[in-house]
Amino acid sequence: MIEKKDLEYVAALAKLKLREEDLEKVREKFSMVLDYVSMLNKLDIEDIEPLINVNGMTNVMREDEVGESMDRETLLANAPEKMYGCIKVSKIIE
Repeated sequence: MIEKKDLEYVAALAKLKLREEDLEKVREKFSMVLDYVSMLNKLDIEDIEPLINVNGMTNVMREDEVGESMDRETLLANAPEKMYGCIKVSKIIE
């Protein structure tokens, strides 16, 4: 079973604040996860090739093609707010 101090350290790394009454429940569940991972470590995977892509495809690239774009007025027609010929958005960075 994982030690209480180790669990508190992992919780601090994950920026989790655990209540004292929840520590034991979390500690049990965390120990179950660690037990499962230790079972996986015992598997013989020497002859298994790594999985690179689940569907067997490789990157499908296409050439860039220049196409016609829409005019600015059409694009701005449904914008809730406009400023300087662009769509005005709310400030998200202080």
